[in-house]
Amino acid sequence: MTDFQTLGIAPRILENLNELGLTQPTPIQTEAIPQLLKGRDLMGLAQTGTGKTAAFGLPILSKLLDLGRRPNPKTVRALILAPTRELATQITDNLMAFAKETPVRTYRVVGGASLYMQSERLARGVDILVATPGRLIDLLDRKALSLQEVRYLVLDEADQMLDIGFIHALRRIAPLLPANRQTMLFSATMPKLIEELAQTYLTDPVRVQVAAPGKPAEKIEQGVHFVNQGDKARLLADYMKKHPEELALVFGRTKHGSDKLARVLEGWGFSVGAIHGNKSQNQRERILQSFRTGELKVLVATDVAARGIDIPDVRHVYNYDLPNVPENYVHRIGRTARAGRDGRAVAFCSPTEIAELRDIEKTMKAAIPVIGGEVPFEPDHIRARNARDGLKPNAPRGGKPGGQRPGQKPGQKQGHKPAHAAGGKSANAGRPPRRPSRRPKGEQAA
Repeated sequence: MTDFQTLGIAPRILENLNELGLTQPTPIQTEAIPQLLKGRDLMGLAQTGTGKTAAFGLPILSKLLDLGRRPNPKTVRALILAPTRELATQITDNLMAFAKETPVRTYRVVGGASLYMQSERLARGVDILVATPGRLIDLLDRKALSLQEVRYLVLDEADQMLDIGFIHALRRIAPLLPANRQTMLFSATMPKLIEELAQTYLTDPVRVQVAAPGKPAEKIEQGVHFVNQGDKARLLADYMKKHPEELALVFGRTKHGSDKLARVLEGWGFSVGAIHGNKSQNQRERILQSFRTGELKVLVATDVAARGIDIPDVRHVYNYDLPNVPENYVHRIGRTARAGRDGRAVAFCSPTEIAELRDIEKTMKAAIPVIGGEVPFEPDHIRARNARDGLKPNAPRGGKPGGQRPGQKPGQKQGHKPAHAAGGKSANAGRPPRRPSRRPKGEQAA
């Protein structure tokens, strides 16, 4: 059986792992760590919550311990880029725990904190710098650090970095890095732009993939509840009343909508907080800490925070609004069932979100079980696309497959009544026929 010792991790770090209760590596760690210790560039594809931080962090720590000297002023030995403040904080906390009582020092720089204080700390040099791309650019513009001594570069959650517009920042950072370095790129999905990014940053990389992109954790019990948009808040409250002492994470689509929902739930007696990009760093950290300790039972978040929330006790994830990007659904529900635990994910789908639901199911190559509500009628073009993609169309209760209502003739649109259904008269009965337009053919109306 593989363990961390057989993978070649430094003895001091192994002691820390044992204290943390980490003895058996995850699949991504088993495959990635030996390759990284050999010095290979690596492209890692794995869903969220599979232990990617240790997969790249443990080899970097082991190598830095061999150097035996402090970094030079304003220099960085290992640079780890993350898309969100929350993920940067999570990575930093994990690395500091792995490196306990070693000379390796990890520092985090993110937006919302003092640039002056960050510049002062970087002046002494750091072994590992965890940064969001935007704040790193700010510090580079102030000449607070140099990247010329970076030996190890990690791009974590690279697809999310591109989703939220960090591609330009990455292009600015790339020329400042030395060519002679080891680079690691980790991503949950592999869109074309990620392939191009890998070609820019990595040299002859080994590819490690432990789960198909878009596949959620197996221990997550999923379901979709069809509901009108205006009834979602009350439905959410009904669900959460069934588990008042368990942590629930709710995902909204917009910052304003998330704040509004949090206020409504708070008015109904729930202990709730909201987290999104408009919150200051101190606010976000304070709310996350309250959620982590259980002081808050409900956290409403936007997708910006989806990949940085690592709280093992989250038992329920509610997709209050379905995401525009189908892959984000997988990242959202990956906030539960972490570290081998069970979890539940419920998606609330309004009639206008049917297309988003079908895109999610196509990405996962599986239909999400319907657990409540009436299945809305699917427009012909969506039903045709589902048939093409191999997804079975939903049927309304008591209806026929494909959204056909009882008594509805093939090809007849929903809501259209034949003449006999309206008392034997057409809706236009008794009206004079329309006069044809006398506008010459091809002439445009003013």
